Amino acid sequence: MRYGCLGVLCGKRSLTQAVGFMKDGAQWLVDNTDIKLVGIDYLSIAAYDDLIPVHLVFLKSREIIVVEALKLDDIEAGIYTVHCLTLRMLGAEGSPVRCILIK
Repeated sequence: MRYGCLGVLCGKRSLTQAVGFMKDGAQWLVDNTDIKLVGIDYLSIAAYDDLIPVHLVFLKSREIIVVEALKLDDIEAGIYTVHCLTLRMLGAEGSPVRCILIK
């Protein structure tokens, strides 16, 4: 998903105005698609009003990996292979990653 830029960092919108999934949209994605990874160029995949519930939908499903705060400005539209190099963190449900795209 591409929102244009990290809006808060670009000064274009506040966290409360963030575009993102609501809980029912996240649940629909889990239940009705075979998507395995959603990467976005914003601070959160969730809309501000549904922040925790959206993350819980994705975490509980264990089907879709969410990668937030990607820098996608210079990435052309297309089909890519994505490799995400994670940092192992004991007891955490998430970690920083470095993503590598191969066209």
